[in-house]
Amino acid sequence: MRVACLALCLTLCSCIDIPEVDGTVLPEFEDAPYPDLVPLDPLMAGAIPSGVDTEETTQNLEARVALLRARARALELR
Repeated sequence: MRVACLALCLTLCSCIDIPEVDGTVLPEFEDAPYPDLVPLDPLMAGAIPSGVDTEETTQNLEARVALLRARARALELR
């Protein structure tokens, strides 16, 4: 059964149309230099959303973990 499923998946994957990549870059960009690499620290400092309260998020996640563990214990005792 597994072999049949694998064969079916491989057959379906072989039917896709792969787009051509040649000619997708405009001629003026073919010889353009690579962009400069910048340090990540300034980018990461500005990437933290100002509206997210990390304390509240941590408390919510810990509460969900506790509830899920309690459910798992209850299911194990069945």
